Amino acid sequence: MGVILEVKNLTKKYGGLTAVNDFSFEIKRGEFLGLIGPNGAGKTTVFNLISGFEKPNSGTIRFDGKDITGMKSYKIVNLGVARTFQLVRSFKFLTLLDNISVSCLSSRGKRVAKSHGIDEYASTILASVGLVDKARIPPIILPHGDLRKLQIGKALGTNPQLLLLDEPFSGLSHEEQEVITDLIIKLHDDGVTVFMTGHVLRELMHLVPRVIAMHQGKFIMDGTPQEVAKNKIVLEAYLGKGEVFA
Repeated sequence: MGVILEVKNLTKKYGGLTAVNDFSFEIKRGEFLGLIGPNGAGKTTVFNLISGFEKPNSGTIRFDGKDITGMKSYKIVNLGVARTFQLVRSFKFLTLLDNISVSCLSSRGKRVAKSHGIDEYASTILASVGLVDKARIPPIILPHGDLRKLQIGKALGTNPQLLLLDEPFSGLSHEEQEVITDLIIKLHDDGVTVFMTGHVLRELMHLVPRVIAMHQGKFIMDGTPQEVAKNKIVLEAYLGKGEVFA
């Protein structure tokens, strides 16, 4: 199982603020891991840098052996990296099917859809995220949980090898979190490498077998959820002094 993503000495500054500071880690193909830290720790900035929405001041990012540091986001998508965002955004007045179809027009998506057609490929994705029965309605009338599923579906339309999920449980009820959890587990079981952030720490820590912890842009530790949960710096800086697991 080779390395699919290699991040070395990644640094991002905004004026006098260093959002990501000399940050390094690796992800192996087929892994399922989480990135934790309090608000402002730099988690979303790390995702922005990997996915090409921002350029680092220094450091390197290699995906599947290729240097993608500072590459345009659409080129990174076409190589096999897709992501979701904390804020859910869609083409509000297009149907769900059309929303997914747009992402299927990426070069990797079109290769998969070639033998069946874009609409059929998009319908298959809608079925995989549990929304096929709502294919002909616009997302503007969907509940928040369904919008989260649609966002994951749009990322899947690009046929990713690596899926970055930024706060996929944000704003969801416990029941909605369970639905998204089952969906993420299925995606990973189907062979997608999954890297996710989360404020709903108890859910995330029960879900992933490996966790990277960061604080103020810096790498703190990398280990199993149990190891991270027992780390004194993690407990005091991120989670308070209570227990992670109920």
